[in-house]
Amino acid sequence: MGEEQVLELQNVSKRVGAEFHIRDVSLRLEPGSLNVLLGPTLAGKTSLMRLMAGLDRPTEGSVLVDGKDVTGVPVQRRNVAMVYQQFINYPTLTVYENIASPLRLSGVSKAQIDEEVQKAARLMQLTEFLDRTPLSLSGGQQQRTALARAVVKKAALVLLDEPLANLDYKLREELREELPKIFAESGTVFVYATTEPSEALLLGGNTAALSEGRVTQFAPTVDVFRQPVDITTAQTFSDPPMNTIEVKKAKNTFHLGEAAQLVVPKGYWGLPDGAYTIGFRAHHLLMSRPPETTKNNPLKGTVTITEITGSESFIHVSCAGQNWVMIARGVHNYDPGDAIEVFVDTRHLLVFDAEGTTIHSATEQQAA
Repeated sequence: MGEEQVLELQNVSKRVGAEFHIRDVSLRLEPGSLNVLLGPTLAGKTSLMRLMAGLDRPTEGSVLVDGKDVTGVPVQRRNVAMVYQQFINYPTLTVYENIASPLRLSGVSKAQIDEEVQKAARLMQLTEFLDRTPLSLSGGQQQRTALARAVVKKAALVLLDEPLANLDYKLREELREELPKIFAESGTVFVYATTEPSEALLLGGNTAALSEGRVTQFAPTVDVFRQPVDITTAQTFSDPPMNTIEVKKAKNTFHLGEAAQLVVPKGYWGLPDGAYTIGFRAHHLLMSRPPETTKNNPLKGTVTITEITGSESFIHVSCAGQNWVMIARGVHNYDPGDAIEVFVDTRHLLVFDAEGTTIHSATEQQAA
């Protein structure tokens, strides 16, 4: 197989007994592309990666590389590197030999092996540990050893399954920036699994949002975040969970129950009257009136709990019969039961129909 390869999944499903781990997934991943698999635990991220790698065979559908069906080809015959959150190293080999192992198997010269190992060790900050064995290292250092081995292999497909979870903050941020560059330059198809929406946004590239074994949307990461196709995708790409409420639209007003209401944003004025669900993220629930939504009155709520992180406060609010979360900058020390007034920044509303499909505003449709 060549170094640059297109990876395609065509209507792939994986069933174990009566249970689907992956259901009817179709994806096309281009050489040099960064592709994020985003979803909660048990959404199917690892199962999908194993199908891509050839570690498992799909129950239905096909896996193609450059148009050639490789569905039954085992991982040993594919140019693949995979790193799990739970790192795997050779315990009796030094860090140097662990990193060098795929190069030795490929018959690379001793000089080139040393050059590649030293380069990867510098990237992963492992230079001073090259003569030690993995079991004498910390968990983060062992994970970096596994990542360095994936870097030097120069595989056509690199699969990283939540690989940075065990690393300290500073190094995690550095590698989030460097790893995509390394694999893009080599023409590698780079697949990165995470449960964190913020990590998907930091990485960029494309994102496949997963829920219960299905890919609900696959598109450039920013597009999936800003324009999710349905409420499931919107929830997948929201942390804290997206605030939602069922509303009744009557003319230019969303009614949130008997007393609370919001002015319908201009882009949705043409929407027929009726029942909808609206959603907005935690940073779009505010303590003060947004400048461009002056027609909306505050909504009255009750604080249920406040979590202070230092730079931000996560304020849980019971409002309009719903439990919402608001992210406010700074320290806000509310007690449970405190009355509070909040504003919804309706410029960032998402509107969903009865089936949970996103209804795009007239402004979005014009932009498209």
